[in-house]
Amino acid sequence: MPTSTLNAADREFLSALGDVVFGNPFSAQRAAAIVRMAPGALFGDLTRDREALARIVAPRIAPLLEDDAAGFRRLNAEDRRVAEPAIFYVSYHSYVPALDALIERQAKGGASLPLPFAEEAIAALVNRAIPEERALHIFSLFFQLRRAFYFIHRSLAGECESMRRLREALWNNVFTHDMRGYEAALWERMEDFSTLLLGETGTGKGQAAAAIGRSSFIPYLVGERRFAANFAESFIATNLSQFPETLIESELFGHRKGAFTGAIDHHEGVFGRCNAHGALFLDEIGEVSIPVQIKLLQVLQERTFTPLGGREKQRFSGRVIAATNRPLAELRREARFREDFFYRLCSDVIEVPTLRQRIAESAAELEPLVGLLVSRIAGREDKKVAALVLEALHRDLPRDYAWPGNVRELEQAVRRVLLTGAYRPELASPASHDAEERLIARLRAGELSADALLSGYSAMLYDRLGSYAAVAERTQLDPRTSRKYVLSAKSG
Repeated sequence: MPTSTLNAADREFLSALGDVVFGNPFSAQRAAAIVRMAPGALFGDLTRDREALARIVAPRIAPLLEDDAAGFRRLNAEDRRVAEPAIFYVSYHSYVPALDALIERQAKGGASLPLPFAEEAIAALVNRAIPEERALHIFSLFFQLRRAFYFIHRSLAGECESMRRLREALWNNVFTHDMRGYEAALWERMEDFSTLLLGETGTGKGQAAAAIGRSSFIPYLVGERRFAANFAESFIATNLSQFPETLIESELFGHRKGAFTGAIDHHEGVFGRCNAHGALFLDEIGEVSIPVQIKLLQVLQERTFTPLGGREKQRFSGRVIAATNRPLAELRREARFREDFFYRLCSDVIEVPTLRQRIAESAAELEPLVGLLVSRIAGREDKKVAALVLEALHRDLPRDYAWPGNVRELEQAVRRVLLTGAYRPELASPASHDAEERLIARLRAGELSADALLSGYSAMLYDRLGSYAAVAERTQLDPRTSRKYVLSAKSG
């Protein structure tokens, strides 16, 4: 029977620790809370924060954990509630190395093998007076927390303020702004929360979507000694702009043999392939037609879909993440993006910052990005190579270079430096300059039709930016239309 209570100082300390344990690791509020609790912490330095906090927490909660957590068991119900996050804190950090190893193995394509440490971790929670069913749930949450931190922290390099805000927004998207409420109830309701990512081409919307999609809650199956799904297989991404209008529905919902000319076999669409613990990323959602938007809206409302040529409805239980580089306000104003569809997608709207914005906030922003890109390309971290790449970029580019292709351009710049030792963007050629002068002269003379003006301007942008997508974004035209104008100017 409970026989003891916490003193006022311990209750205050454990309450503050609970706010840290359930806080967003990328938020300024949590960083400030850690600094208040552990004066040796360095505001915003996640590694220093964790180490400084551990030195403070361990001796303060030791009495609760002595003799198989006898001190915790003696507390009354209210004080147990206050002290419970301390139990979670100690247990979680005991298994971080094992969880990281599992994440890295699965990220490389490893199977969901039996986990030798899982029974020990669950038993440790039970021995610390956590009911067995809750201990199982908390262990599954440990795995989710570690995956979310792994993908949000490691996959999105950059230390500027806009990147901190992006990480904070992604964490809230996974766990909500109130992790206590998430842990209590919302963990099994997240499929009801769709997400819309906005940002220019090449900013990293796919990486942001993957960080969300690979961080879903996956329950641990005690009888099979493994998690219910492999997170690496639970995130499915598709770029809708790469499919002709006639094939988009088949890609999304699948089709049955004979559903249309050329359907010689059954095909399972991305909604069918996405499991209950996964997420579906629909990139370039701004390019889909109104009829397809209506069908997607029905899936989001009813959580069911029917393959083309089929009759039986299938259940969809995953999350939907969508992205576009088009100005949504304009699409909605022109009735090219349905209002009801937008409001079904916008449970959360997250904007991914451009590379030029990030560099404007911090001149050192290229350093972690180049380091991450070098490690991805080379397969291992190499600080010397990263330093050489940075030196070449600083040497070859003007200080105010705008990086029109964003992070995607930077990745190719790193590859080019590794191959050739230099990076010089494809700036306008003399012929392009002459074409621009002719365009300006005809414009001043009033000789251009609207089509000729758009064609010439689109071709000029294409020479400068290097892609049809970038031209579409700058002109706010449909990508197919901007491509038509560029080709028209080039052929003329």
